[in-house]
Amino acid sequence: MERRNRSIKALNELIYIDSLDDEERAIGLSSWTKEYLIDKDISDFDLEKGDLIRLSELVYKNLQFLKKHKFDIADAMNDTQKIKQFIKLKH
Repeated sequence: MERRNRSIKALNELIYIDSLDDEERAIGLSSWTKEYLIDKDISDFDLEKGDLIRLSELVYKNLQFLKKHKFDIADAMNDTQKIKQFIKLKH
């Protein structure tokens, strides 16, 4: 029963994290992964078929989000570096 409760809690937390804005979502996903996937395997989740499907959809969706977010952050950092270089040239 403890495993089932932990699995339901993990699913509910992932559903909530999925609703957050981008920065909070990225931070939440990092924390969620550390709590539920670092020491355990995703196959350890004890959920009904519908919940497992929902969990797998959310994991895939958020994996895609994190990949995009990583590139967005890299682009923003690149833009910041360009602005810094421009400002240095003006002075």
